[in-house]
Amino acid sequence: MGQAQVKQQPPKKRVLVVGAGAAGIACAWSLSRFPERFEVEVWEALSVPGGVASSHTVKDGQHVINDQVQGGAPSYRHNLRLLEMFGFKPTPVMMRIAFGVGRLQWTNHSPSELTALLQPEIARFGRVLTWIKRLEPLFVFVPIDRVLRLLRFSDEFRYQMVFPLVALFFGTGNQTPHVAAAVIARVFLDPDLRLFDYCPQRLLNSVPEMFAFPVLEEVWTTIARKSNFKLCCDRPLAKLVRQYAPPSGGSGSAAILATDAAGVSAAFDEVVFACDAETVLRTMANPTWLERRLLRNVRYYTDFCLTHEDHGYMARMYDIRPEQRDNYFVRTYPGRDRDKIEMSFNLSTYQPHLKVSMCAAGLDIYQTYYLDAKLRHLWSDSQVGPSKVLASRWMRQFAHTWTHFAFWVPWVRFIQGTKHTWYCGSYTMVNTQEIAVMSGLAAALRLGADYPFPDDPLAVKQFDTYLGVVHGVRGAGKPTTTMTTTRVSAPAFK
Repeated sequence: MGQAQVKQQPPKKRVLVVGAGAAGIACAWSLSRFPERFEVEVWEALSVPGGVASSHTVKDGQHVINDQVQGGAPSYRHNLRLLEMFGFKPTPVMMRIAFGVGRLQWTNHSPSELTALLQPEIARFGRVLTWIKRLEPLFVFVPIDRVLRLLRFSDEFRYQMVFPLVALFFGTGNQTPHVAAAVIARVFLDPDLRLFDYCPQRLLNSVPEMFAFPVLEEVWTTIARKSNFKLCCDRPLAKLVRQYAPPSGGSGSAAILATDAAGVSAAFDEVVFACDAETVLRTMANPTWLERRLLRNVRYYTDFCLTHEDHGYMARMYDIRPEQRDNYFVRTYPGRDRDKIEMSFNLSTYQPHLKVSMCAAGLDIYQTYYLDAKLRHLWSDSQVGPSKVLASRWMRQFAHTWTHFAFWVPWVRFIQGTKHTWYCGSYTMVNTQEIAVMSGLAAALRLGADYPFPDDPLAVKQFDTYLGVVHGVRGAGKPTTTMTTTRVSAPAFK
């Protein structure tokens, strides 16, 4: 009498996720939905999860603010769905922006002297955007400043309208003139990416309903606590060696040895880098030639952020009109540096955890961003009263120059999966919180986790686009039942 054959379950894959920002937590959460397939650890250098999507208290702990990441658009379907799954509700906010000072001020909610003066250029800009969109593969390699100069757009239109607008919403900062023209066209015309509708009379003429995040530290801490993965904060990766053979008697087929800053090592089958490209290059002991070459194409700049309550500084630097209750302020430097900007936010007008407590008392908390430390001689941070400063932070931000979209984004697919290594984070495409979350879910899908939101058509469409560009595959709505490690060689950029 024969014995019944027992089908053995394949061994779990031990996965290391480096970084507990939005991308890393999204990836770990997605993998952790399948505990029979994956055993996941997340190593984070900071003491709390969230990465740049962080929060901290100010004014002796009386108030909490979100730092760096503020909110998003209704098209941020992956962020919204993830928040809802864990009981968080974003707060609607009407986005009101004031650009420039004096006669150069213009807004998205009222007519201005500047938009009236530049109306013919605004109308012509719309026609140019249409052609750029039609010829997108070509304009990926052409910076927007070159296009506008060749077509003889005025300095005021370029420096006072186009560059500040794009810098504000896509985190391009002082590198905006070098951003690919194809990306600028998408800012205005892409139905899934645009934040405003283009207006041929005023460039912008609407106050869109966006959303502000709840306290971000609570969001990422809650997701980590309620998910089936191990979060190791205060554990920075120091060195990662691939093709590691486990010692005799060891279990599994671990190919990766990770060592933290304390010298403690652990073996894994797969690694997902959900951190910045600089950390990858610093910690990876044996990158391939292609990995090293491509990762070096991601360029970073050092920025500085002051959180303060200096109303006098804001009145001197910006054309503040209290009755407008604007959320965002952008000013352009004068003279030869008019292609560079500073920006500030009135957090009290839209962060839900500040609006009630601060507005009731007639108080405001501001954040001002100073871009690119190499240009520090232009900054006005020294004019903020020291007694008014609540917090300060140095930041590393990647640049959206045309080279980023020519020499990194369309090629990252060729290193995905190399020696069981995967890459996610907003730097894989565009600097938004939505891209960060999508990138983590994409890495999880490539490892074998089913896509979590197949019932959301817009989310599926966006995810498939990201997956095609950064991984060279499609199929957000298709269940994944096996480990996907196929290398794809299609070179198209979409």
